[in-house]
Amino acid sequence: MRTGMVALALGLLALRFLPALPPVGLLLLLPVVGLMLLPFRTYPVAFFLFGLSWACAQAHWALDDRLPQKLDGETRWVEGRVVGLPQHGEAVVRFELAEARSRHGKVPPLMRLAWYGGPPVNSGERWRLAVKMKRPAGLLNPHAFDYDAWLLAQRMGATGTVKDGQRLVEARWAWRDSIRQALLQVDAQGRAGVLAALVLGDGSGLSREDWRVLQDTGTVHLLVISGQHVGLLAGLVYMLIAGLARYGLWPGRLPWLPWACGLAFAAALGYGLLAGFEVPVRRACLMIGLVLLWRLRFRHLGAWWPLLLALNGVLLLEPLASLQPGFWLSFGAVAVLIFTFSGRLGPWKWWQTWTRAQWLIAIGLGPMLLVLGLPISLSGPLVNLLAVPWISVLVLPPALLGTLLLPVPHVGEGLLWLAGGLIDWLFKGLALMAGQLSAWIPAAVPWWVWCMGALGAFLLLLPRGVALRPLGWPMLLLLVVPPRATVPEGLAEIWQLDVGQGLAIVVRTRHHALLYDAGPRFGDSDLGERVVVPTLRKWGVDALDLMLISHAHVDHAGGARAVAKALQVQRVIAGEPDDLPSELHAGQCESGRRWTWDGVNFELWRWADGHDSNANSCVLQIEANGERLLLTGDIDAAAERALLDGPLAVPTDWLQSPHHGSRSSSSTALLNVLQPKAVLISRGRGNSFGHPHPTVVARYRKREMAIYDSAEQGAIHLQLGRFAPPRSMRLERRFWRDPPPSRP
Repeated sequence: MRTGMVALALGLLALRFLPALPPVGLLLLLPVVGLMLLPFRTYPVAFFLFGLSWACAQAHWALDDRLPQKLDGETRWVEGRVVGLPQHGEAVVRFELAEARSRHGKVPPLMRLAWYGGPPVNSGERWRLAVKMKRPAGLLNPHAFDYDAWLLAQRMGATGTVKDGQRLVEARWAWRDSIRQALLQVDAQGRAGVLAALVLGDGSGLSREDWRVLQDTGTVHLLVISGQHVGLLAGLVYMLIAGLARYGLWPGRLPWLPWACGLAFAAALGYGLLAGFEVPVRRACLMIGLVLLWRLRFRHLGAWWPLLLALNGVLLLEPLASLQPGFWLSFGAVAVLIFTFSGRLGPWKWWQTWTRAQWLIAIGLGPMLLVLGLPISLSGPLVNLLAVPWISVLVLPPALLGTLLLPVPHVGEGLLWLAGGLIDWLFKGLALMAGQLSAWIPAAVPWWVWCMGALGAFLLLLPRGVALRPLGWPMLLLLVVPPRATVPEGLAEIWQLDVGQGLAIVVRTRHHALLYDAGPRFGDSDLGERVVVPTLRKWGVDALDLMLISHAHVDHAGGARAVAKALQVQRVIAGEPDDLPSELHAGQCESGRRWTWDGVNFELWRWADGHDSNANSCVLQIEANGERLLLTGDIDAAAERALLDGPLAVPTDWLQSPHHGSRSSSSTALLNVLQPKAVLISRGRGNSFGHPHPTVVARYRKREMAIYDSAEQGAIHLQLGRFAPPRSMRLERRFWRDPPPSRP
């Protein structure tokens, strides 16, 4: 039976790794084949087919609920109910609209919307909204968070921007939103937003600095409600009843073990409902229920049974859960603990158990964090030794009890004031630790190096005395200091990152690295911090020889401060250095300046008579092995005419589309002289500027230029000097991603 359950789990998990879904006809056939195999010894194959067909069918249904291509970018009036907890940020409200419908055709039933400058939106309200709808898609960069997969796992059929709307029905039964409003009005010593995150799972009250501190110290899982919180509360209730029974304080007529298990599970369910009963919480409640049932009736079956049952139960209820990193981390952490503490000879003391658990989880999850592309907190194992009991024993009980007793004058407020003070002390300590040791973003490694490191972690989890265990350390260290792939002499590796409506291009030669523009920053969204820095770190780039900012507009220079703060930047050059932050110490872009790195030639140009910021853009030409790329920033037609009078007016293989393909750029004269074979366009999908303009695209197509558009293809990789076509991220097929459109 255990073999069959493992096979079922493998079939359900296989969905995560499929580049494309099997056709519906094959999915109908797989269960039939499985039923035919059941009477034979090949029943594990049958269970595998059952799991695979069920997971793929669910994925098909989720994809069918997505917005049709023909409606992408259209504005429709839709009606629906606000669910979850809306997030109120700087001049924007983000919320989910369920039960969505339109009088003019079918629309996805669940949407994730943003309303800029809109009125307050509360959970439970019904609205009629004019929504500019988009198919679910996010930025697509190497080794980055896969927003497309996350949206599908949430079964979001569309995203969109609200243009107008009217409230149809006031909120009803929106008790979670009411609790949030009450919590935010309580005097919690400045930590009401953190209390809302801890009690309700609403992280919108945490500042960017709070998130950075939590990430650097590996404590995000403690302050934003997750399965761990539910488990902690259930564990506290269980241990309380067990302690009362041990010291004779529990009523003798009531068997303590069934009551402990039942009340612990009831506490877990209650906390889960308070947190919105999202997928991670449902997963935790299922795991807790199975563990308590195992503790009550089935301990003789071994510790792996409840984990295996929970894994299959979660995936049968929601097969798309395997697309989320939290799924792998939660089950991975439990598996590490079971493997570490089961089958050991002799008990450990409580303090040995606690300290070893933290370090062994760090070792066991290290390879998983690396393959998921997540940062690794170096201080996390040490910080969690104190932070976990601080939150679970000192903060969580008064926070929950204070929330429950808010209707009682002074009592609830007093408990929440105490919980807020304890959280504030914890954050001050975490900030000190984060200032000393920030999170580590390890460089991406080849698959064989990762396998060696994962095997090393496995060896280190084995009991002492196992012969090969000491080999685990050097094998694990391969993940820390992996062999680095180098760029061949005379070639340049170019990456146009997907940063939405902005520009960021990374240029690497054998021993040097250059960043041309640093991505945009709009409000609290800094693409330099979110995309550029993590991507560079994943490539093992800890220092830049040059950061070149074409001009001072926020879509090009917005992320420069974050890049300079995170990386060692030897020099900064800009088209408008005086308009950049003073701490960048930017120098002036000088026309005619040339240099050579590792056999690759670079030359700068800037129009001295530029009349505005765009025209002042610093232009960079890169030439490797006779192949040329021209990076133009946002120059307009007037600046292009001036460029054609200079030394860069030579045939060019690759052109970065000036001003994102604006109508005011990419003049006929420029294209006639440069004669580019291909163009790189960096822009936001469905942007309000209409980039690239249809007349410009028609101009490119008339010359049979290959068009590579970040909004359609994600990040684009070019090896300059090989005269080969580039590779786009959307060519790496995943069943949840739309393929890039076919165009010349």
